[in-house]
Amino acid sequence: MNTKKASTNYLRGKVAYMVTSNVHKFQEARRVLSKYKIATAMLRVGAIEIQDDNPENIAKASAIDAVKNSGLPIFVEDAGIFIEALNGFPGPYSSYVYQTVGTEGILKLMKNIKNRDAYFQAVIAFSSPEEQPTCFHGKVKGKISLKERGTSGFGYDPIFEPSKGDGRTFAEMTTEEKNQYSHRAVALRKFAEWYASGAKRRF
Repeated sequence: MNTKKASTNYLRGKVAYMVTSNVHKFQEARRVLSKYKIATAMLRVGAIEIQDDNPENIAKASAIDAVKNSGLPIFVEDAGIFIEALNGFPGPYSSYVYQTVGTEGILKLMKNIKNRDAYFQAVIAFSSPEEQPTCFHGKVKGKISLKERGTSGFGYDPIFEPSKGDGRTFAEMTTEEKNQYSHRAVALRKFAEWYASGAKRRF
């Protein structure tokens, strides 16, 4: 009997392994998945992050590499902020741009620009030793604020106001409040519904 395979099958739909080094992302994911009675474990496993114009391709590549390095069924998340006045920049390169110029750099680029429309997009990619990646998407529309506001969240949260919110930035919301609107939560809920059903991708 293949003990590892049996264990994986038993845990499917009950435990999800998230590969990330970002504790904030993990906390948001844990809260969303817990509502579906799915326990979430955080794995710090090395995974490549390719440069690509399509966030789904980035997430798929990371998921495949993480499975190769861990031997476990895992999911990864890739997200970006797309600003209309900047022709979708920084988009798939959001992580690199944040690390180099941060939110202050984005606000400088947006100085004196009236069109503040933007959206966040997230992709969850699940994969296992037996399966190629299955992806789930989430998107939230909003606008770039005139200045940083709030101390919660991470990344671009202090400068993003979701359209369906009350005018606050993500960084001015609690995690529970942010999860009502966020791109990540939308993608996670789609993943959770699929994962909790015990479904497997068919080829």
